[in-house]
Amino acid sequence: MRRTVPDECDVLLREGGIAHIRPLRPDDRARLHELVDRSSERSAYLRFFTGGTATAHAYMDRVTAPDYPGRALVALSQGRLVAVAEYIPGDAGDAEIAILIDDGMHHHGLGTLLVEHLALNAADEGVRELVADVLPENRPMLRVLDDIGLATTRAFDDGSVEVRIDPRPTPGMLERIEARAHQAASASLRRLFHPESVAVIGAGRAPGGVGHRILRNLLQGGFSGPVYPINPHARQLCGLPVYTNVGGVPGSIDLAVIATPARTVPEVARECAGHGVRNLVVVTAGFAETGETGAQDELLRICREAGMRLVGPNCLGIVNTAARLNADFLPHPPAPGRLALMSQSGAVAVALIDRANRLEIGVSSFASVGNKADVSGNDLLEYWEDDPATDVITLYLESFGNPRRFGRIARRVSRRKPIIAIKSGRGGSGERAVRSHTAAAATPDVAVDVLLKTSGVIRVETVQDMLDTARLLATQPLPQGRRVAIVGNSGGPQALAADACEQRNLLVPELAPVTRGRLRSRLPAAAAVANPVDLTAGGSAQELAFAIETVLADPGIDMVMVVYTPPFGSGLSRTRQAIAHAAMSAGKTVTACVSGHDGLLDGRVPCYSFPEQAAQALRHVVDYASWRAIPQAPPAGPRPADITARCIVEADLACHSGGRWLDYGTAARLLGCYGIQMAESIEADGPDSAAAAAATIGLPVVLKATGPNLVHKSDVGGVRAGLGTLDEVGRAYREMAGSIGPAMTGAIVQPMIEGGVEIIIGGVAYEAFGPLLMVGMGGVAAELMADRSFRVPPLGDQDAAAMIAELRCAPLLTGYRGRPCADVAALREQITGVGRLLDDLPEVVELDLNPVIVTPTGAVAVDARIRLAPAAPPPSLFRRRLR
Repeated sequence: MRRTVPDECDVLLREGGIAHIRPLRPDDRARLHELVDRSSERSAYLRFFTGGTATAHAYMDRVTAPDYPGRALVALSQGRLVAVAEYIPGDAGDAEIAILIDDGMHHHGLGTLLVEHLALNAADEGVRELVADVLPENRPMLRVLDDIGLATTRAFDDGSVEVRIDPRPTPGMLERIEARAHQAASASLRRLFHPESVAVIGAGRAPGGVGHRILRNLLQGGFSGPVYPINPHARQLCGLPVYTNVGGVPGSIDLAVIATPARTVPEVARECAGHGVRNLVVVTAGFAETGETGAQDELLRICREAGMRLVGPNCLGIVNTAARLNADFLPHPPAPGRLALMSQSGAVAVALIDRANRLEIGVSSFASVGNKADVSGNDLLEYWEDDPATDVITLYLESFGNPRRFGRIARRVSRRKPIIAIKSGRGGSGERAVRSHTAAAATPDVAVDVLLKTSGVIRVETVQDMLDTARLLATQPLPQGRRVAIVGNSGGPQALAADACEQRNLLVPELAPVTRGRLRSRLPAAAAVANPVDLTAGGSAQELAFAIETVLADPGIDMVMVVYTPPFGSGLSRTRQAIAHAAMSAGKTVTACVSGHDGLLDGRVPCYSFPEQAAQALRHVVDYASWRAIPQAPPAGPRPADITARCIVEADLACHSGGRWLDYGTAARLLGCYGIQMAESIEADGPDSAAAAAATIGLPVVLKATGPNLVHKSDVGGVRAGLGTLDEVGRAYREMAGSIGPAMTGAIVQPMIEGGVEIIIGGVAYEAFGPLLMVGMGGVAAELMADRSFRVPPLGDQDAAAMIAELRCAPLLTGYRGRPCADVAALREQITGVGRLLDDLPEVVELDLNPVIVTPTGAVAVDARIRLAPAAPPPSLFRRRLR
């Protein structure tokens, strides 16, 4: 079964434009001839090695003929066919490759994209080598072939350069694809957030109308470029001349904000496309959020064909404070600052902006994405990664368009800039009934949690928690550890602060003797100089500043929480100034808790009303700093899918079109394709054959009932262990069959494996999310103990080791209380093997290996449950799409 490759897709070009790639069709003949007519003689010569265009025209006739033996792709941009790329398979497993690109589309990265797609298609077809004959002066094509990231060789042959390419994907190819995708996505949104001109379509006279408010916000925000109100029923608005339609605007338009009724939006978008508008923000509601997707699909199609990026529909708009762009209808504009913010919900966006303003947290840019028809959180992460005005990124998410792409982007961005996310929609396992241990534990929300955690994203539950954490990250250095010193003027709040820290896995250690001695030398006799440091109510602002500076200098302290209760000491104003000044002394993290005061001290020290707020923010930041401090493991490299495994899946689904739980033998064969060790097993269909199997394997044995509906066999008496005689085996089979009934269709006999640690390895695949892998304590206590770790496959050996280390039962594997050490390396191999299987085979929707018995000599799965169901494979990692 070959890997499914998308027939067509939209791609972003280097400068942010859009092209559509699809297979060549016979009815493309006329457009191919038009492409040749637009091509210069030099382009025709470099492609066909001859002068003039006669050869090129003749070739286009052959390409579209019924007997054409090759595979061809075309690219379209703004309605025109602008490129054709092909490979023609030979007799020796190789294929000749060639490309012709419109002269106007050179240097946009389109050639590279086409070669990527051709190589992937060729690899799927079993082509072992692509061959390109290139003239030496065709340097752009030679650069494309060199830069693709595949293994290539060159040779000069009869006046041309013969380039041979191994089409199988490599880690280098993946890395370069991701780099090019980042460059393209960032460039496309740069034009969105830095427009030179803006049109507001639907700007009305009524001051409360959405279009009027957007126009007013743009003007009041101080946007420096031309602003064009569009309204067929007005002549002037806000002191500006009004245009009847987009076509009447005398200048170019970089950004159009559409606030007209939903029924008119597609036609308005067509007018924008005809005028060459580059970006649309559609604030109008009444699209997919109502269940009617047709109009939204049509709107997106218009934008894609015209090369326009689309924000919305059903959104509030966008803001870029650095460009003085306030193209939204928020009730209050955000203040300038270093925080980037995205929200799928307009109501949440209003709450975030309003509270950020009150907390003195400024915003660099903001996007309300609404229905996310086009621009999504993934695109915005690509843009904000390089945005010099952004230090911290915040996301309110209701859904993931492409979770795998989000994980790859977020993991990279989080190494440079912190990402804080609220993900709504916590729920159970959805409508699909699940019956495996793994599926019961790995709910969709667990999958989201794992995706965010492994990507370095800080997940929070509330708007308050998001902004509490954001202002700490935006103003303070990352802590080097978990050790907190608490300094203040009131014992009760400081004790609460210490409790709050320890409850969140932060340490409140003793201060060094030198630190305590220095504090004692300057502070009043009544002051406590342990940790917390309590100056008492009479402590002055100067003494508090001294205590903060002294504690910050302690090498055993990573951060300081200052707890001050006004109006004691020197009063609120002087104390706030003293805290802010002292916080600059050591380059460590400092937070303040001042009763009843949320915001910033002197614009640089985050201040919280309650100690619990500060402790929660510190915990998030410490966890993030710990994640960043771990060396980043290289991503699992691409490799060919196991052909035998795919054939097993295809054959089983051909016989059971709706899918099924695999019988033990089929499951074992499938697992064996990935090197997963299974215990020796012999199937039996009655007492006599069970006894015969036991004699073959050797006593003592384990007898397990089998049947398509037997998932938790232990619960129904379907497992009998320690059977020491052949009579016991036969009797056990009869007793099982009598108690279980027709659900038992047979049994398997396995040798007894003495000792060892029981582990469960499992997986579940969700249609909207993809696969999730679980490792935990196995056996009958798998669900009772709930000792589990999760990851999104594929994963490497380092990931598998981290999963094992997270388990509470992990010490059992490493010699707990004198027990022999288990073969942890073999367990890691089992885990990575299951990860590869889940990544390769989206038809595997549930999988349990329970238990995997890990002994000093290996790791063996003694039971396997795998459920197949028809499923569309996830998009290839190498496909560059707009989502």
